[in-house]
Amino acid sequence: MTVGVHMCRGNAMGKWVAEGGYERIAEKSFSRLDVDAFFLEFDTERAGGFEPLRFVPKGKRVVLGLVSTKTPALEDKNALKRRIDAAARFVPLENLSISPQCGFASHEKGSALGFAEQEAKMRLVVDLATEVWGES
Repeated sequence: MTVGVHMCRGNAMGKWVAEGGYERIAEKSFSRLDVDAFFLEFDTERAGGFEPLRFVPKGKRVVLGLVSTKTPALEDKNALKRRIDAAARFVPLENLSISPQCGFASHEKGSALGFAEQEAKMRLVVDLATEVWGES
């Protein structure tokens, strides 16, 4: 069994309650939580940079939540690749993954995104993962 923790930054109908990077909690959280993977949200500037990833212990996985479930705009694949490369300066590429930053229906009222927009975002994640990490 693989155990992971999702550090949610808020996503109730696209709203959020706080901003700032992971720096203040990174060293203690990443070193003390007994998990195999960290699911971290990096879909907006308010999440800060990837520097706190330097505290992730060797061998742990980091799932980069780079694709927003809050807005229908489709992210640019090349920009996402550059962000993955930036994160790989702190965690080896083979220990990184990509995902949406949160669930599409993380609130009882669901999401402002329609099915086609959600599907396009998931296709982007799968296509990008295949390009970066290959077929699995």
